[in-house]
Amino acid sequence: MLSAMAATGLALSLLVAPTAPSSADVVPPGKITVDVVTVNGSGCPAGTAAVATADDNTAFTVTYSHYTAQAGSGSSPTDFRKNCQLSLRVHYPQGFTFGIAQADYRGFAHLPRGARGQERANYYFMGTSPTAVSSHALSGPFSDDWQFTDKSDVASIVFAPCGEVRNLNVNTELRAFANGSNTPAFVTMDSTDGGVSTKYHFAWKVCR
Repeated sequence: MLSAMAATGLALSLLVAPTAPSSADVVPPGKITVDVVTVNGSGCPAGTAAVATADDNTAFTVTYSHYTAQAGSGSSPTDFRKNCQLSLRVHYPQGFTFGIAQADYRGFAHLPRGARGQERANYYFMGTSPTAVSSHALSGPFSDDWQFTDKSDVASIVFAPCGEVRNLNVNTELRAFANGSNTPAFVTMDSTDGGVSTKYHFAWKVCR
């Protein structure tokens, strides 16, 4: 027979359910895969965007091979802005769901003095409202690799609805401004050797 103290402790343990674990607490078993369903945009013509998942199921990467915004000499009036819209299907075990905890965007830029560059991005699940657009600026003179990271607080991570299949839509955009100069300026997420990629970090939780 339970004592009054033990019974009280049992009652409290039943009432206080554990919170759903995040990516720091649990990762689905097996191999997570990500398929590209559709590709649209001037920055990612067909066949120029590839997706790969990390072996530990904590992230996936997107590698582009034709994603460059440019301005100035030798560029057309529309080259200053390039964008890419990917619709991705993530395959994972039943009983789990995911969100995006962090996104790391990487590339290279060559911006003479007075030139500017910009990287913009957002993502959302099909049927839900898009996340706020993040925007990062580059200013010349600059000729080097660049990296920007967007990180969500745990409480603000948007998860796919449990038990439903929802494509993840990823939108990115690059812009380059020569500011009246004919000197070429460009911003790229282009990686012909696979060495530069955008990385999206999963946040996992168990569906209850």
